Amino acid sequence: MLVSLAVVGVATVAFGPAGTVLRMLSMPIRSWHDLAGTWNGVAIMTVVTLPLAALALWILARRRRAAGMTSAWRMSVAEVGVVYGTVPFVWLTMQPGSGAGTVPGRLSLVPLHDLQETLAEGATGQIAGNLLVFAALGFFAPIRFAPLASVPRVLALAAACSVLIEVAQYVLRLDRVSSVDDVLLNAAGAGLAALASHPWWRSTPRPAGTGPRIARGA
Repeated sequence: MLVSLAVVGVATVAFGPAGTVLRMLSMPIRSWHDLAGTWNGVAIMTVVTLPLAALALWILARRRRAAGMTSAWRMSVAEVGVVYGTVPFVWLTMQPGSGAGTVPGRLSLVPLHDLQETLAEGATGQIAGNLLVFAALGFFAPIRFAPLASVPRVLALAAACSVLIEVAQYVLRLDRVSSVDDVLLNAAGAGLAALASHPWWRSTPRPAGTGPRIARGA
């Protein structure tokens, strides 16, 4: 239930008032493209698959608890959260445009150029969407993986993943602009999300025998 509300909340931030979001979710689904290739279709699928995510969470946590692992629920929530909160956005970024396969790939390599144009057009929803692409990764990855419990590392990971997406869009000729600003926004969103989850980051256990040294007298 909480995840469902979060999905609606994300849509509200990205697209406007709650009434607009509810109208999006109530739009008729006439084809597979409407279901898998549009924001409202993917939002509906995200809510519909919530029970599967909850089941996966329960199974993972139960197995860990049976094995005597500590933080079983925290680790399981983080794993499911990374997948459940990232896959829908990545899926949408890989949806082809109307000229896919016929038009050559397009590049925009001037930092902040596309962002300025987007702001001038008032398309804040697009900016919000780019910030959210790897937000779940940035939030949950440091909770699950101790080596990622660092904002610079989260930024680097998100930027690398974003570059892979932009390269794929260009190589596959999806009729989408491969923009450096998308990489910057994707990484920034992950970094901000990482800061938000900082209190729950997983720390690396201190090896035995590496505790504070006790000064010895002469």
